Amino acid sequence: MFNKNIHKRIKIVLLIVVLIFIIIISKVFYIEVIQYKKLNTLASSLWSRNLPIEADRGKIYTIDKELLAGNVTTTSLVFIPNQIEDKSLVAEKISTVLGVSKEDIEKHIYKKTMMERVHPEGRRLSYELADQINSFHFDGVYLLKESKRYYPHSEMLSHVLGYVGIDNQGLSGLELQYDEILTGEYGSIQYFSDAKGNTLERNSVYVEPDDGLDIYLTVNYQIQSSIERELDNVVTKYNPEGAWAIAMDPNTGEILGMSSRPNFNPNNYKEYSTETINRNMAIWASYEPGSTFKILTVSAAVNEGKVDLLKDTFYDGGSVNVDGARIKCWKAGGHGSQTFLEVVQNSCNPGFVELGRRLGKETLFDYINKFGYGKKTGIDLNGEASGILFSLSKVGPVELATTSFGQGVSVTALQQVAAVSAAINGGTLYKPYIVKRVAEKETGQIIKEYTPTITRENIVTKETSEQIRMTLESVVSLGTGRNAYIDGYRVGGKTGTAQKVNNGVYMHGNYIVSFIGFLPANDPKIVVYLAIDNPKGITQYGGTVSAPIVKNIMEDAIVALNIPKQEGGTEKKYQWYDTKYYTVPNVTNLTKKEASSQLKNFTIEYSGSGTTIINQSPVAGTRLPEYSSIRLYLG
Repeated sequence: MFNKNIHKRIKIVLLIVVLIFIIIISKVFYIEVIQYKKLNTLASSLWSRNLPIEADRGKIYTIDKELLAGNVTTTSLVFIPNQIEDKSLVAEKISTVLGVSKEDIEKHIYKKTMMERVHPEGRRLSYELADQINSFHFDGVYLLKESKRYYPHSEMLSHVLGYVGIDNQGLSGLELQYDEILTGEYGSIQYFSDAKGNTLERNSVYVEPDDGLDIYLTVNYQIQSSIERELDNVVTKYNPEGAWAIAMDPNTGEILGMSSRPNFNPNNYKEYSTETINRNMAIWASYEPGSTFKILTVSAAVNEGKVDLLKDTFYDGGSVNVDGARIKCWKAGGHGSQTFLEVVQNSCNPGFVELGRRLGKETLFDYINKFGYGKKTGIDLNGEASGILFSLSKVGPVELATTSFGQGVSVTALQQVAAVSAAINGGTLYKPYIVKRVAEKETGQIIKEYTPTITRENIVTKETSEQIRMTLESVVSLGTGRNAYIDGYRVGGKTGTAQKVNNGVYMHGNYIVSFIGFLPANDPKIVVYLAIDNPKGITQYGGTVSAPIVKNIMEDAIVALNIPKQEGGTEKKYQWYDTKYYTVPNVTNLTKKEASSQLKNFTIEYSGSGTTIINQSPVAGTRLPEYSSIRLYLG
């Protein structure tokens, strides 16, 4: 009986042992096989450490693929404190290389953290410094690839491009506006270590960074270069308080060029004042436009049928009295009797007061609103101003009069360009824009294409627009804009001279002089606006200061945009001081005497022997300044 009980107990114990064994085996199987993947992942997450690898920021190009903003590969210093054995030695060596105190480095090394980025001392290291650090072969000391923004053309387009901070984040301009598109995604080197930071013998994992997308601007490199050159010359010659210029396609709103002074080098933006680096004067500065605003007034008057520019006349006695206020013409004694076309050519303020009176304040300010004044254009740049207009309820006879010729209103250069473009393109106000497309870095595949956006249509009729183009062409050929005339091309434009205001008082001898020009006048491809704030050492008139500079920019634009010569334009009315141009006649097969009689306006040089002209240079039909050299070949 006793034995039977013993055997029974043994069997029970054995069964329990077997069951326990089965349970243990099952558990081990479950852990090692069924849950292996999950547990391994969890363990790896506990052991894994990531060393970040910065992605390259997307590049910025002109429309003709000139690089404006790129990247330079640099390295940055990172510590894994638990892996550094001799912390004092590492701090001493590293501090010597970086040119900082040992204590500064020790602050990083002794930090209770898994990974410590040495900031700012160890950021954006040169190759030389990186090589020195790498030669030490210290455990726990790593050099990681980073990307530093680089602007190859230095100051060019600086306010438009903006700049980036030390972490490659956009802080201004397009760098800020399109930061999300330009910024890529970090990659990493994944390594494994225990809780103390000791490296585990497991293969590291490399995750490639995803670079940002590239941006192509509407800007034409040749036109932009011309603007930069001319503004630099303005600063050197006139020492102004500021200057800015915009070139735009009037039929699309595409910005072809933009710059302002003072400017800065975004590679070293910290060396400049906040005001300099954050104020794009071409879109930020708000000021009285002066006579360039008259384009709006005459456009409204023509469109409303309030004036016939060729038939209606106006007598300018030198001033006009409006509600007790005397408004003067710039010409002492006035222009006398003139057509309203001549009123525009002569930029006669009393004549524009009359146009404003005929329109009335409601109609004039309705057009001001339609042309986009008093509100932002919506360009894809930060920092744009809205300008300032009179409240209609506060507009009396004097305010109406001054507004009609561009005094008492405050606008931006970009508003002027957009509004004038609408006046000459058939009546369509476009939203200016400067980014044309977004594309992948490697393939060049277009991700997004930006197209023209119409803000308002039919502001004026096509017939009115045609009259305005003809009128503004005559301003350049016959009026105050003569210094913008380009022989062989039809150029339209308007001068502007605006007295500056300080604390509500007009400043004596302190003006913003401007000129807005376009060509061809019969089919505009480009509008160029230039304003100079208080130029020194010269009589301050838009026609004498700004017009010839715009002419230089437009001459470069002719080449850049491949604009052909035109015929049928208004011939320039030459003054005694103007350079005259003549067309070279065909003198081949003529005698020397016959050729000489036809070339009285040129200087003749002969080559060869004989009495008959067998060839000539330049060829017949070429337009040249008076007394230019003509080479005749004899045979």
